[in-house]
This record gives sequence, C-alpha cells and structure tokens, in this order.
Amino acid sequence: MFGLATAAARDKSRGMVPSANPSLAATLRLASPEATERLAVALANVLAPGDTILLEGPIGAGKSHFCRAAIRHLLSREGFVEDIPSPTFTLVQTYVLPEAEIWHADLYRLTNPAQIVELGLEEAFETAITFVEWPDRLGTATPRNALHITLSTEAAEDLRIARILATDPRWNKLRALLPADIVGIPDV
Repeated sequence: MFGLATAAARDKSRGMVPSANPSLAATLRLASPEATERLAVALANVLAPGDTILLEGPIGAGKSHFCRAAIRHLLSREGFVEDIPSPTFTLVQTYVLPEAEIWHADLYRLTNPAQIVELGLEEAFETAITFVEWPDRLGTATPRNALHITLSTEAAEDLRIARILATDPRWNKLRALLPADIVGIPDV
C-alpha cells in the first residue's frame, strides 16, 4: 500500500524536506475524490491537540477538499454539522471541539512570514489540531513535528498522488490506521 522504501527519495526530489531518518514516508494513489476523503477521515481519526498537517500541491490538487473532509469528520464525531468553507479569503477558519480547537489556514495570499504571528498560528501549532495549506509561506515558523502531505494531480482526471512524510515518531501511528481501501490503484 505504501511505497515505503522509495518514497523518501521521491519526496525529496519533489520539494519535501525529509530528515535523514523519516519516521514515515508513504506514497498513495488516490483514484477518486472519495479516496481522498477516506484518507482524510483515516488521518482525522488519530489527530490530537498539537498535531499539525501541512498540505502542499498546486491549485486544484485537493488540499481544501482533504481539509474539509477531515474537519467535517472531526466535527461529526461530536454531533456537529457545519459548513466548512475554504479560508482562502479569511486566511483562517476555526472550529471548537470539547477537547481542542481545529484551525484551517490557507496561506496562499500571505506575503510576509511575520503575518503568521498576527494570525496566532504559532500558538495553534501547540494547542490545536491545525491544517495548513500553502505551508511554504510559514518560513521559519514551520513546526518541526508536522505531518507533510503533498497532493499532486496525474493525467487521469480524478487521480491524485498523496506523498506523506513525517520526521516525528508521533506519526508512526498512521502506519497501522490507513485502511487498504484508500488506495484505488495499487502503488508498485
């Protein structure tokens, strides 16, 4: 299911910055938007306060779709039904759960890393479940323990490739929890 042996080398060539010993490196082929949602839900099931997910990829790769699916799942577990808009213009959307806040940031329009402090993201990285689109705008504020997900499009209309990289051992919990049916096309 994962291309564990070769994923770190592929991710390095695509701009992700792995440590010498990533704790998790995986490549998943997502055959449909529903497969992307299943990945988001599987991830949401193990998230805890202080977890940060950094989502990279071109416009239209599915970053917002992924975030909305994960947030919708986290809220629904508590019985909440809420519209999950993209924070493209507001920069940050927050949602309150009994055990933590959820922050969803879209930093595409950020022009200066100093704006990260103004948004309150550094504190959110410590206490909230945080999703960040366009994390390259974080600069030195990028959390070292974050999970990196790069989504890319392929020639087939709905096919996405998700490259997952973590350097913090806290993310090893994902190895056993990613369901096999997420992958619509086997990764060889």
